[in-house]
Amino acid sequence: MTEFTPVQSLLGGGLIGLAAVLLMALHGRIAGMTGILAGALAPGGGWRLAFLAGAVAAPLLLVRLGGVEIGFDSPVPLGWTALSGLLVGIGVSYGGGCTSGHGVCGLARLSARSLVATLSFMLATGATVYAVRHLAGGF
Repeated sequence: MTEFTPVQSLLGGGLIGLAAVLLMALHGRIAGMTGILAGALAPGGGWRLAFLAGAVAAPLLLVRLGGVEIGFDSPVPLGWTALSGLLVGIGVSYGGGCTSGHGVCGLARLSARSLVATLSFMLATGATVYAVRHLAGGF
């Protein structure tokens, strides 16, 4: 999906920000999706399961009730997608968090560590896209 959707983007970003603020205000937790996912099955992970359920249910409700179409297709073969997910998981471990925790919550808290992490994520993403599209023949 490459269409310009400023209204939907603004609403979606606002809801992400609202969820992050509410999670911090009500539970004292940072809305980092990998941390939430990692602790979902641990004791006391009920709020994490609810958060993840909401992250899955909200787009499904939008599609069903709002008549919005969300494309779920990908030109990338499944093997490459799985390898990419594995590499992102490794990167999240080394980076001490993901773009939702560092990029959304950490930058909002003016964390220097999160700024460095987010810049590193973006530079690595740009280099990867360039390498795949221009050096490896692309998809």
